[in-house]
This record gives sequence, C-alpha cells and structure tokens, in this order.
Amino acid sequence: MLIIPAIDLKDGACVRLRQGLMEDSTVFSDDPAAMATQWVEQGCRRLHLVDLNGAFEGKPINGDVVTAIAKAHPDLPIQIGGGIRSAETIEYYLNAGVNYVIIGTKAVKEPEFVTDMCKQFAGHIIVGLDAKDGLVATDGWAEVSEVKATDLAKRFEKDGVSSIVYTDIARDGMMQGVNVEATVAMAQASSIPVIASGGVTNMEDIRALKAVSDKGICGAITGRAIYEGTLDMAEAQSYCDQ
Repeated sequence: MLIIPAIDLKDGACVRLRQGLMEDSTVFSDDPAAMATQWVEQGCRRLHLVDLNGAFEGKPINGDVVTAIAKAHPDLPIQIGGGIRSAETIEYYLNAGVNYVIIGTKAVKEPEFVTDMCKQFAGHIIVGLDAKDGLVATDGWAEVSEVKATDLAKRFEKDGVSSIVYTDIARDGMMQGVNVEATVAMAQASSIPVIASGGVTNMEDIRALKAVSDKGICGAITGRAIYEGTLDMAEAQSYCDQ
C-alpha cells in the first residue's frame, strides 16, 4: 500500500482546504516543487497533485508548477486531478510528464467520456469519486448527486480505469480519521483498485487501512496530516512496506 502525499495547488502555492472550501484554505508552502522534493526524500513513491483553480475553471491553471514538479522527478509516478474535462487537457498533462490523470466531475456527468479516454490514453486514467453519505458530489463538491458512488464504480469496471480515488468529503481536511468502512465498500463494489482519501490523520488510520488493504485498497492520500505533523510520511510508508 502506497502512502501518497497530496500537493494541492492554488494560485501557485501549496495549500490545504477544509471540506473542499476554497475560502477555507491554509497555505503550507509557496514553493510546491520544493515540497514535492521533501516528500520524495522521505520515501514517497507516488505524488497526488490537485489543481484547485483548475477544478473551478475547468482547465489547467497551475500547469507550469505541475510541469516543474514532473521535470524535477522524472522517475516518480504523478497523478493529477482538478478540471480534467477534455482530451486536450489529458494530453497536456501526459506531455508534461504526469503519469495519471484523475477524472472527477465529468466521470459522473458523462461516464462515456471515461470510456473514450481509457481507449485513447490506456493505462493513464484514474476516476475520482468524492462522496457524502455514499452519494457522489461534483463541481468542487458544490453539488451532491443522487448517484451512489459504488454503482458508478461498477459502471467503470470494464473501461480499463487504473484506479479509483475515493474521497469521503465529510472527513477531508478535518483530521477526523479515515472512513474505513466506506472505503472497503467502494473497493469491494468493483475489481478496480481503490486509493483512500479524506481524513487520513495518523498512524492509527494507516494501520486500519493496511489491515483491510487485501480487500482492494492500494494506497492512501494524505495532506494536512503530513503538513501539520500528526503523521510521519517516512514512518507510514515503512510500516506499509513491512
């Protein structure tokens, strides 16, 4: 199981939001590339980037920063989400050196887009499902749909999606612990590996996820916890490797 540090980009800086609210952000660094290097030095084997401005604009806004991070770490798998709604954007990121793009809102509103992109960019597509009480939310979490997250996961099973990033919105950035039960339910709903996100706070969460990782959980994204020091990135990865 991989511990995946999150670098959320807003106006060129590395920030964390609480429950996805743009107005409730904490700036952790104005040098995201240096931040990426810090996590690599602590043993991370994959990075999770989010273009927060892009999520609201629907196109890459922090592309230069993303390119700089990918150039600095050519051997590190990088996944990015935030405003990925066209083949052009996917191509842009893959050319920049990113390995995986995360399709979120568009996956919910136009599931056939995922099918098409998996054909066009085989092996590079991740679906991001953000849920509140099991129902999928879209548009930077502004809208909660009537669609069950687990039903949507089943829908993408035959498309060749590499993994699903599953975020429990109620827990995201709140340091309240991960929703293990909902994450396991998501992992068991389809054969697609699941990356847990939202609420990963300390080693207790890592141990709880690792204990059920054989049910289809291949990674855990962590943000605020590693920035505020309640979780040690190197210790967490080393525990998972044992």
